[in-house]
Amino acid sequence: MLPPKALLDALASQATRLFGTDSPLPRTELESQFKALLQSAFSKLDLVSREEFDSQMTVLARTRARLEALEARVAELEAKQNPPAE
Repeated sequence: MLPPKALLDALASQATRLFGTDSPLPRTELESQFKALLQSAFSKLDLVSREEFDSQMTVLARTRARLEALEARVAELEAKQNPPAE
């Protein structure tokens, strides 16, 4: 993974090369080249899709709920094992 500064510098230099040409490219060609440039930059980052992120958040929420239930059960068992002295 590139550091953010290096990635931005590489992206800027490639964009300058793409848009700095003297021969005007058709708009659709510029768009497709720019999309390819961005895809290349994004592929160098450690990114996940929204779908994968949402899936992992669901798993995390489920795991937290189970952990809280287990902690409550352990506290209940400990209270039964060691009743408060009166």
